Amino acid sequence: MSKQLRKLTIFDSQEQTKRPFEPQEPGKVKMYVCGVTVYDLTHIGHARVFVFFDVVQRFLRHLGYDVNFVRNHTDVDDKILKRAAEQGVDPLELASQFIEELDKDMGALGCQRPTAEPKVSDHIDDIIAMNEKLLAKGFAYEVDGDVYYRVRKFDDYGKLSHRKLEDMEAGRSGRVEETEKKEHPFDFALWKRSKEDEIGWDSPWGKGRPGWHIECSVMSTHYLGDTLDIHGGGRDLIFPHHENEIAQSEAATGTSPFARYWMHVGMVNVAEKNDDGEAIVRKMSKSLGNFWTTRDVLQGYHPEAIRYFMHTTLYRNPITYAMDNLEEATRRVTYLYTALQRADETLAQIGHDAADNPPAGKKLVGGVKELVEGFMDRFDEAMADDFNTPKGLALIGELAKTINETTQSSDDATSVVAWGLYRMRQLLVEAGGVLGILERDPGEALAELRDLRLKAMDLDEAAIDEKVAARDQARADKDWERADALRDELADLGVEIMDSPEGTTWRFK
Repeated sequence: MSKQLRKLTIFDSQEQTKRPFEPQEPGKVKMYVCGVTVYDLTHIGHARVFVFFDVVQRFLRHLGYDVNFVRNHTDVDDKILKRAAEQGVDPLELASQFIEELDKDMGALGCQRPTAEPKVSDHIDDIIAMNEKLLAKGFAYEVDGDVYYRVRKFDDYGKLSHRKLEDMEAGRSGRVEETEKKEHPFDFALWKRSKEDEIGWDSPWGKGRPGWHIECSVMSTHYLGDTLDIHGGGRDLIFPHHENEIAQSEAATGTSPFARYWMHVGMVNVAEKNDDGEAIVRKMSKSLGNFWTTRDVLQGYHPEAIRYFMHTTLYRNPITYAMDNLEEATRRVTYLYTALQRADETLAQIGHDAADNPPAGKKLVGGVKELVEGFMDRFDEAMADDFNTPKGLALIGELAKTINETTQSSDDATSVVAWGLYRMRQLLVEAGGVLGILERDPGEALAELRDLRLKAMDLDEAAIDEKVAARDQARADKDWERADALRDELADLGVEIMDSPEGTTWRFK
């Protein structure tokens, strides 16, 4: 490409260090991310992976890269068959239903759709063909209609997870199947013979269905070629899933590496209290009863607050799900939208619309000049350092703080105030858009945030309106003691009063 694109560094899980990002073809990125097995609603751990890689594609496109982003749906799997049997429904229909639910939840979180979202059931012929390649090359063997990968045949097995095959314990993962059919405990299924009355497809080895790992090798190479630029997913997929993907993909295609960069998102922990009332942090798990679906969280918190919360921790580190953390994220998003709203209100008073009527003058002074000039370069530099979202949020916070200070000051000339606010507002929305926040109309977003806050605090909006009206009446009656008392009562509820010539309004702090 003629345009020189910003360089960035990525922490590569295989090399376990940051590396300069160099895609195979300059300016173009081939990225594959493992989706979910669609037998239930997604949980907050899934959401973290989806939100992070949404930011990856947003930022790369923001820099000017042409991104081909593929994320799969696993719609053929043991868990789906079990759940479908329990409910007496067709497995593919069950999977299709939960794909729709996934789309609803991730759409609500503001995740942009990938370039392609393939399903396992649409690539059965391709999966059979890769099995045949692996069998022909001696990397696989068939026993009674099951096809297994021969891990001892692949010399580099363990290079991603940095495990030695001889040191591994069979059965370490629930996905590692113990059976006398296998030559080695860590040989894994490429094709599974279907049981009677179980869904399956005809193959050279009889009626069956794909193993878990081979699906991603097939779909990623089908859409992106033999070598990917970025392969990502949750940290829990490093072994055995991604390790097995490498083994079967490189053996089948004869091409190495399968992926140039491996990116893995840290796990979600949950803040709790033990039986003694002490604060503890445990990993999120259905078996521990501390499991949160994405939809659960969306019922109580604004989508952009959830995204903000996820951005407060570097993606490859664990993050702690706690109500306090989400409440703080809610306050921060409210603060950012309030800054946008104040900028709009001040610009309107001066006579300029933030979107359609940019002010003239284009003069910047003092701290505003220092902040605005080169702001996006500083933001891009932070994000280019392995997608450092906490630093990106800090920069966005500085911008919002300066907007608030500017709207509360009348020291500068009107034209200087107008242009500075206009530019800061532009930058706040541009940087926020990379992170998938500040994409709503400020008034609408603040109303949404307010409604959720009212619900969470079990407050009645009408009761707050009555207190505000009573305060207005006290002010009109010059009963300043009563007016101040009502303001204090509202402040105790987290309500901020705003007086203007047009009337009194309120919002949560």
